[in-house]
Amino acid sequence: PDASAAGIEVLRKGGNAVDAAVATAAALGVTEPYSAGIGGGGYFVHYDAKTRQVRTIDGRETAPRSADASLFLEDGKPIPFEEGVTSGLGVGTPGTPATWERALDAWGSKSLRTLLKPAERLARDGFVVDGTFRSQTASNQARFADFPASAKLFLPGGELPVVGSVFKNPDLARTYEKLGREGVGALYRGPLADDIVRTVRKPPVDPDATRIVRPGDLTREDLASYRTLRKDPTKVNYRGLDVYGMAPSSSGGTSVGEALNILESTDLSRADRTQYLHRLIEASRIAFADRGRWVGDPAFEDV
Repeated sequence: PDASAAGIEVLRKGGNAVDAAVATAAALGVTEPYSAGIGGGGYFVHYDAKTRQVRTIDGRETAPRSADASLFLEDGKPIPFEEGVTSGLGVGTPGTPATWERALDAWGSKSLRTLLKPAERLARDGFVVDGTFRSQTASNQARFADFPASAKLFLPGGELPVVGSVFKNPDLARTYEKLGREGVGALYRGPLADDIVRTVRKPPVDPDATRIVRPGDLTREDLASYRTLRKDPTKVNYRGLDVYGMAPSSSGGTSVGEALNILESTDLSRADRTQYLHRLIEASRIAFADRGRWVGDPAFEDV
């Protein structure tokens, strides 16, 4: 509700849908850090009702330029999954801040500084911990405990945050304030970029921890050279409706489009619930099999 409130606040103050989307996304970075935030990446699909045009931004996070097929291999064999995830190897250049900036430049009506204010306030003053946040923190408790800075934030006093307590993230509040004041370039160059690179290349793990935490190879040049991409959307016609989506590097538009194309060849109006669900599942299964086999990032592969 806090993130939704941030978006509603922007709309009530005259902002448009793009402004509200950015404000909401920034607030989600505070309240839903396990699935959102400025350290990640994503996509932006924009529909202009006046021109009836769909445009998209690819803001996916990007691996270091040094990355190759051996990134997660050791002696020719895959490293344990956990050692790839909880490590510097799993970190790429974030695309979310640059995506916000590009979307606002193209379609927004408010400044980034204005739109980050609700999230900055939320991070500074805190939000009420619910069961989901506590549960997600519990799932990460063991690895957070091995990183002093993470433990200090997410495990106050060495314990999980209590449902109903107030969770504050002052460092994130200061980061939002800095991005609002200086622009998102502050994350890709300068002290923030230096902090990111230093943390990736020398993960600040507790010296007493037994966890293997591998360093990554992200550089300042990787951060400084990051660019979002404007792309044409995917488009399929499903029973007279135009369905748009995000093109690769996302798999969403192609996978959904393929599943819909398969389903259109069947008469779903005569199917009972069981038949309907079976056909939907099978169409999705085929689409996702093709996704795993054929879809990649056209910036690096012939897709």
